[in-house]
Amino acid sequence: MHRRLARDYEAKPAHSESMIRLAMISNLARRATGEMTIIWHNP
Repeated sequence: MHRRLARDYEAKPAHSESMIRLAMISNLARRATGEMTIIWHNP
């Protein structure tokens, strides 16, 4: 979802604001729970 925030193609500012809020909630929830994202490659 966060890649969608790299460019803003939305016609309505309210929709862009909603997407940013959802991304912020997702980040905060991930930090609070300590859940890590899945890494698909071997470093």
